[in-house]
Amino acid sequence: GSRQSSLEFIEWIEEITILVAVLAVALAIYLLPSPIDPKPHILKGPPPALEGPLAVNTRLQNGYRLFTGKLHGPESFAADEQGNVYTGTVDGKLWRIGPDDSLTLITHMGQNLEECGISPEFEPLCGRPHGIRLNGDGELIVADSYLGLFSVNTQSGEKTQLLSNSQGANGVPFAFLNGLEISSKTGIIYFTDSSSRWGRRHVKLEVIELNNLGRLLSYDPQTRQVHVLLDLLFMPNGIALSPEEDFLLFAETSIGRIMRYWLKGDKAGTKEVVMDNMIGYPDNIRLSDHGTFLVGITTPRFRKFMPPFLDLIAPYPAIKRFLVVPLTWYNILLPRYALVLELGMDGNLLGSHHDPEGRLTWAISEVFQHRGRTYLGNTELPFLPVLLTWEHS
Repeated sequence: GSRQSSLEFIEWIEEITILVAVLAVALAIYLLPSPIDPKPHILKGPPPALEGPLAVNTRLQNGYRLFTGKLHGPESFAADEQGNVYTGTVDGKLWRIGPDDSLTLITHMGQNLEECGISPEFEPLCGRPHGIRLNGDGELIVADSYLGLFSVNTQSGEKTQLLSNSQGANGVPFAFLNGLEISSKTGIIYFTDSSSRWGRRHVKLEVIELNNLGRLLSYDPQTRQVHVLLDLLFMPNGIALSPEEDFLLFAETSIGRIMRYWLKGDKAGTKEVVMDNMIGYPDNIRLSDHGTFLVGITTPRFRKFMPPFLDLIAPYPAIKRFLVVPLTWYNILLPRYALVLELGMDGNLLGSHHDPEGRLTWAISEVFQHRGRTYLGNTELPFLPVLLTWEHS
């Protein structure tokens, strides 16, 4: 009897020791200095159901992959009248894709290091081109996340810095240049700085923290003046001008929202919500070839047996501080799903395009239509997906 009691006592001691050890580890992790300073955030409600214009389909599976292993994270696109398409990749390079699908390196935005595209910690040295457009002179205007706004000669690759991140605007440097759009009428460049705190390589921290340190800005190449149009934005990202250029749409990625900023008319200088509590986190917005807006969804927010993970942790700063220590969980919990939303000029949802299994692609950054092709951008994947046909919503 006493032997049995002794064994039970030893087991009890072992269980208590394990419990104390687990609690000690949990407390140690909790007390580690967290890089983020999150505020509680309550989203507008559960994400919308996959029905009506959001009904699941396979419209994004009818395509093929180009340049596998050669282009890593072709994020945004521009095209010239000769049929060349331009894009920038995660290794800091700018590329020209010929009408015959030839691939030519134009330039490196930063240094040409072996680590470029392999280690995110080298991105500030290598550069990371995000939004790109062609201006009226046929030069590429590039928003490099780390290095600033540039004008690039598409033939020689010669770069001219228009604005550096350290210059910033109103005394606040840029940390994460992202979206870009150019007025064909005035030449003014509209762009976003997603955060004054986090650089692109820390985008996961930016999304989890849910801060409103982003800005929408304009740069006039004639006067070289930069203006802050809006501040206190939640990770402002892609921008698209309306065909008449009376307004622009921009995405607030981290809270799943699209805003309209009026440039002309009675409402000029004001903003309004176009779409809120979205089915996913919007990235770039582009005009389609048939007069609609196409929105790339970088990560969907689906209602399943429990709320989407980022929704679940949004109100709890303490949990967020704890979770950013091991960030490997982030990619595991994100579904491999491609989704594009199509909006009318009034901002109403017309339809959606899906690749539910991620057969062709997933995590879409931008949808760019040119000469009957639809290019599906991404920020990290080692290929460029192209659709053969676009099924209208």
